Amino acid sequence: MRSYDLSPLFRSTVGFDRLTRLMESALNTDEASTGYPPYNIEKLDDDHYRITMAVAGFRPEDLEITAHPNLLVIQGKAIKEGDAGNYLYRGIAGRAFERRFQLADHIRVSDATLEHGLLSVSLVREVPEAMKPRTVQITTATRPATLEARAA
Repeated sequence: MRSYDLSPLFRSTVGFDRLTRLMESALNTDEASTGYPPYNIEKLDDDHYRITMAVAGFRPEDLEITAHPNLLVIQGKAIKEGDAGNYLYRGIAGRAFERRFQLADHIRVSDATLEHGLLSVSLVREVPEAMKPRTVQITTATRPATLEARAA
């Protein structure tokens, strides 16, 4: 496994704390722990995204979605083993999980649905009006008529 030292980056930047923390957490993530539950991230258009997570066997009350500034946390509580059923093989995982997604600025969770064992979380980018690009009108200064007459 490779190890990266980001301390020079911390020493020479100001105001990029979130970016450096994001890079550091990405480099320190254990690959084995990120496999459950499987998920997809889709970009539907420039401002809409969807995270779809396979949570077979979980009910809506077993799942918790928490939106923090720049962070989305999806947790699943362990499914309680019941006496119902005499399994010969149990391949559907029902273990607890916590999945964290770093969100860009101005991304908010719009809704979440659970259907056919798939949890879909819709995200939308809402850039404040003051931060949107705007067109600046170009004006020209009109020279007084007296100056034009003198030049002629």
